[in-house]
Amino acid sequence: MPEIITDTALAREALNKGQLVAIPTETVYGLAGNALSENAVNSIFAAKGRPAFNPLIVHVSGIDAVGEIAQGIPATATLLAKTFWPGPLTLVLDKKAGVPMATTGGLTTVAVRVPDHRLTLSLLEKLDYPLAAPSANPSGRTSPTCAVHVKDYFDTEFPYILDGGRCRSGVESTIIGFDKGQAVLYRHGAIPAEAISSVTGRLMVNYPEKKEKNPCAPGMLSRHYATTKPLLLSGDPLALATYLAPKKAGILFFRDSVQKNVCAVSRTLSPSGSLSEACHNLYAFLHELDRQPVDLIIAEEIPYRGLGTTINDRLRRAAKK
Repeated sequence: MPEIITDTALAREALNKGQLVAIPTETVYGLAGNALSENAVNSIFAAKGRPAFNPLIVHVSGIDAVGEIAQGIPATATLLAKTFWPGPLTLVLDKKAGVPMATTGGLTTVAVRVPDHRLTLSLLEKLDYPLAAPSANPSGRTSPTCAVHVKDYFDTEFPYILDGGRCRSGVESTIIGFDKGQAVLYRHGAIPAEAISSVTGRLMVNYPEKKEKNPCAPGMLSRHYATTKPLLLSGDPLALATYLAPKKAGILFFRDSVQKNVCAVSRTLSPSGSLSEACHNLYAFLHELDRQPVDLIIAEEIPYRGLGTTINDRLRRAAKK
């Protein structure tokens, strides 16, 4: 079983041996390995049970390191990087030959970002290579936002989990690609689309359902982030729970509601209705509800604005059968 540590020197030693290490970021915990080593990358896919066609996100120490793995970088990408890095933004760029095709899922592009977490940035600065690091969970399952979530998922696949506390954002990065220089939204994430378009102007959208078998970026599969218990998305979760009785439901409310007082098992994403707080709590509360003695989980639909769109995206994909 992986050991939870806080020593980046131990993590660096393991990575230099070709092993994997779970690392903290501001979004979710990632399962990291040398992005330039085909063996390490294959180990990531094997540990997660991730389809080989699903690309990985490559994490670098700073904007200056992007040129080591990507080329032909559009001016809009540079502007986005200067605006949002370090931070939860992934850019899909043309890759250089040194990036293995295994890392990119067979694509000629590479997904890259600079994480905003002091431990992982410190680790990256001491490595001679970038880190490929998809979320540290079995493929398709709810993403981990603390070291214990990772430990609960894995037995012996890798030696260490670098403990950086609970993830601040709580949902994955926003992913942006480019079509003839025009910014394209591949995945909603911790930076709202409205914030991206304030920099890029018009923002095209690439819908995941159209790329199920050949995704052009990470995070585009239609079923993802799933709990072990069935999950339903509803505008009126209490009414649905009543209809489904005697099945016992755990309810995930968006904000404070008098209805929660009649629920035996419930969590509230943000009592005040804060979308950023709701994002921060989303996966942690899904993990908690999944461990409760309930038959299913019913999540309240969030207003479709800003980060609400991101939360609904995660819940919709987690609920897909």
